[in-house]
Formats: sequence, C-alpha cells, structure tokens
Amino acid sequence: MATARQWLEGARLRTLPVVVAPVVAGSGAAAGLDGFVAWKAALCLVVGLALQVGVNYANDYSDGVRGTDAVRVGPLRLVGSGLASPAAVKRAAFAAFGVAALAGLVLAVTSAWWLVLVGAAAIAAAWFYTGGRHPYGYRGLGEVSVFCFFGLAAGLGTTYVQASRVGRDAVLAAVACGLLACAVLLANNLRDIPTDAASGKRTLSVRIGDRRSRWLYLALVVLALVSPAAMTTWWALLGLVAVPVAVPAVRRVARGETGQALIPVLKWTGLAELVFAAGVAIGLAVGG
Repeated sequence: MATARQWLEGARLRTLPVVVAPVVAGSGAAAGLDGFVAWKAALCLVVGLALQVGVNYANDYSDGVRGTDAVRVGPLRLVGSGLASPAAVKRAAFAAFGVAALAGLVLAVTSAWWLVLVGAAAIAAAWFYTGGRHPYGYRGLGEVSVFCFFGLAAGLGTTYVQASRVGRDAVLAAVACGLLACAVLLANNLRDIPTDAASGKRTLSVRIGDRRSRWLYLALVVLALVSPAAMTTWWALLGLVAVPVAVPAVRRVARGETGQALIPVLKWTGLAELVFAAGVAIGLAVGG
C-alpha cells in the first residue's frame, strides 16, 4: 500500500506551476481589462490544479500498465513501482477529473455554456495523452496539447470568464505560458529519450533527437521571456524577473546534461514560468 506521502509524490506536485501560471497571467490580463473577479479566478485555479493532478495519475496508470515505467529515471510512479494497484491510480485520476469538471461547470453556468465543450476536450486530452489504444503522447503530439490546453485554453479561458473578453495582452501572456509549459514537458521527454525509445514511446524528443530537443527547449524559453516586449504596456516587462530563475535550467540543458541531472530542469523551468506569470500579471494589472 502506498503511503500518503507516496501518493503526493505520485501526483507530481512540482508540475503544478504550469497550471497556476496561466491562471495568474490570465487574471492579470482580466484586471487590466477592469474585469478581475476573485472567486472566478479561484475556480479557474481549481480546474487547472485538478486537471494536472488527474493527468499525472492518468499517465502513471497508463504508462504503468503498458510497462513504459519498468525502467524509470524520473520521479516516482505508483503503478510502475508496484506501490499502488492500477485500479486505485485510475480511480484517483478520475476523481481529480471529476473535481475539475464540477468547478468548470460552475464557471460555464456563470459565463458561457460553450466552455463545457472546452472542459470536456481538456479532460479527454488529459486521458488520451497516454491512455487508450492510440495515445497521442506516444506519437510526439504531447507538446502541442500542452500548448493548447495549459497555455491558450487556461490563460484565455481565465481572462474570458472574468472580463467576458480577451485582448492582445491576454493572448501574448497565454502564448508565453504555453511555450514555457511545452519547455517543461520537453525537458521531461529529453531526460527520458533512452527509456522511451526502448519502450516504443515516440515522444517529440525521441523523434527529433537529443540535440534538436535542446535547441527547441532553449527557443521556447527565450521566445516566452521576450514576449512582454510586444505587450501594450511597458509594465509587462516585470515578467523579465523570471530570467534569473530560468538560468540554472537553461545552463543544464545547454551543457548537455542527461538522465537524473535533468530532473531539476523541470523544477526550475516550472518555477520560472510561475515567476514570469506573476510579473506579467502585476504589470498588466498596473498598466491596464
């Protein structure tokens, strides 16, 4: 039986900044449009956190039953390590999806019913990333999904449910968060190239190789961090406070480090995204 601490580790709490960041940035954009609504921002955060925990458990379950996690370099996996049964991890995933669906339904009822379709698509994307007969995460499409749902949908959705509209700054902030979220996933897949290739998991990093994955990671981080320069208020440049936070991760990737040495890259990239989002949010709220 897995302990409570091991269940928390299996939830991979270090990945949560990728969902907190677009909600923070989107709320800042809403404030810049004079539309910030605290309780809606909080519900958006609940949706994002529940979805991320759900997808982490879903990946744990699906990769575990496929045997992809038989040789693991990264953080603990509950099914792959034998600490929890596949059925228990699957139930945990769907429980988290249920929380996300309930919070999202409240937002849809009070904002726009078409958001139900967005929420349903997000849950389906979370499950079929590694679940089902033809998981798209095994076909190199994980980064595309992360950009769409943990960048555009999360960021613009947060702004829209509060301000009932979005603007240029909201779009740029959502795109930047999406790019950084992709960088987090890319760093994860870069680390796992040897084991993923051996198990038949054709992630984007497996497809394009180690060297190109590193260049792509660096491009994603740089493009995201320079995006405030294109926003309508110079206050958005507060997002550049994330640059020193991103430096340790960028250095490890640029130096060609592999395996466990890349694990901190996920933490530092996620933290950089969160700091970036906070800086941009403050800038947009003040300068709006």
